[in-house]
Amino acid sequence: MRLLETNIDDTSGEILGHVLEKIMEVALDCYYTPIFMKKNRPAYKLSVIYKAKDEEKIEDIIFTETTSIGIRKFDLERTILDRKIIKISYKNKDYLAKQVSYKDKTYTYPEYESAKDLAENEGISLKEAYDLMRALVVKIEK
Repeated sequence: MRLLETNIDDTSGEILGHVLEKIMEVALDCYYTPIFMKKNRPAYKLSVIYKAKDEEKIEDIIFTETTSIGIRKFDLERTILDRKIIKISYKNKDYLAKQVSYKDKTYTYPEYESAKDLAENEGISLKEAYDLMRALVVKIEK
């Protein structure tokens, strides 16, 4: 696994969004971090976590779609928790959550789109939907 970074200081937000979408078709993860460059110019650092075999594809996207003129690359290790997608049924509809385990503990993280659907279906806030989904999982586990 590898990490690629580049600083971008003169590209529009629309282009940055487009680049992120294109890279995510190939990469494992991708994100921007606001930074300040020389002469106190605001910019973004683009970070991409990817498999080595995809390096050229990602570089092609960056060099053709942005104003970047250089890329830093690093080998990377990461720890990934065991995970599974579970269904949470509520009022005859299924919603999805990610369940992860670490040591002897299990954590449930509702999927955003499912929580959003639940909130819209029930006329509640997104926060309430997250809380309801977690409560339903606890109820199922008992």
